[in-house]
Amino acid sequence: MTYDFVIVGAGMAGASLAAELAPAGSLLVLEAEDMPGYHATGRSAAFWSETYGGPFVQPLTSASQAFLATPPSSFSERGFLDRRGALHIAEPSGYGELSRFESDFAASDVGLEPVTGPALADHCPGLRDRWDRAIWEPSCADIDVGGLHHAYLRAARRSGAELRCSASVTAIERRGGNWHVSAGGERIETRILVNAAGAWADDIARLAGLPGIGVAPYQRTVVQLRTDPAPPAGLPLVIDAEGRFYFKGEGGGRIWLSPHDETPAEAGDVAPEEIDVAIAIDRFESAVDWRVLAVERKWAGLRSFSPDRLPVYGFDPAAPGFFWCAGQGGFGIQTAPAGAQLCRALVVGEAPPASLGGVDAGLYAPSRFA
Repeated sequence: MTYDFVIVGAGMAGASLAAELAPAGSLLVLEAEDMPGYHATGRSAAFWSETYGGPFVQPLTSASQAFLATPPSSFSERGFLDRRGALHIAEPSGYGELSRFESDFAASDVGLEPVTGPALADHCPGLRDRWDRAIWEPSCADIDVGGLHHAYLRAARRSGAELRCSASVTAIERRGGNWHVSAGGERIETRILVNAAGAWADDIARLAGLPGIGVAPYQRTVVQLRTDPAPPAGLPLVIDAEGRFYFKGEGGGRIWLSPHDETPAEAGDVAPEEIDVAIAIDRFESAVDWRVLAVERKWAGLRSFSPDRLPVYGFDPAAPGFFWCAGQGGFGIQTAPAGAQLCRALVVGEAPPASLGGVDAGLYAPSRFA
């Protein structure tokens, strides 16, 4: 069967772009797993933070806020953000990083407030004395990842898109001006092939006869802790300015904690390593005087980065009709609305919406790796 668009990957990147593209033509989403969003989207402890990913990702994050907070009623009856706030903390060794962090966003509209002295305890009681400087990011919020992902898949289906799971792509060939794809035992033809395969993005490119651009998967570990005392209600996201850990309160008086690891990994199903769990707890206890009573859950997920750690959005300069939507790292969920809107505009050849006025598409073009 022939489609206008075939998207490989049904995680957040593929699902959000499917919802945007489906009204423009016939569309099929191919997912290798038996359920969408298994490796990265479904394992995210996602939050929306305008500073996460750095100043070149921030425009995509900021442009996504309105959609996430107040989506169109036809898309969802409720928003996907729950305001939390983020506290970027530093001990003396991290003062320089904290200053660089603040200067990176000095020219932006991101609201950041220095915090020192007793005010620190108002945000995070139990913080040890040497953690005496911080930056408060009040706009940071939790994201309902599952709700957002399902809403995108639902919107895509309403617009006529098809989703096929357990459909691994095994061959790709360019012939007669179209792409011919073998997946799940079927032969599929399409005008435009979208590579939204996450950790497998370079593998899909190589199947299409392209060298890939160096999208590499990394493992991120998260543990759920029970502590004494239990975290206070309203505990913000607490982030080490030197990038060694972050934690936040969860329902039921629990803590979600990560050692902020980025361990190179093979694309596949990943599991947490005991050493990473131990490192996370050691770093947590070095920051607060709370006692860890139990590790109740632990898991790991994949995040995939391009060589310059920016997303890759656009047509491959060496392959007509081959479109990249990959390399979103850990910020792919918080930038999904803007990323999908930008990619739709690039795919169909129209001007991006006015809400993306601060986004420079050239920063994310795959031609930068040519």
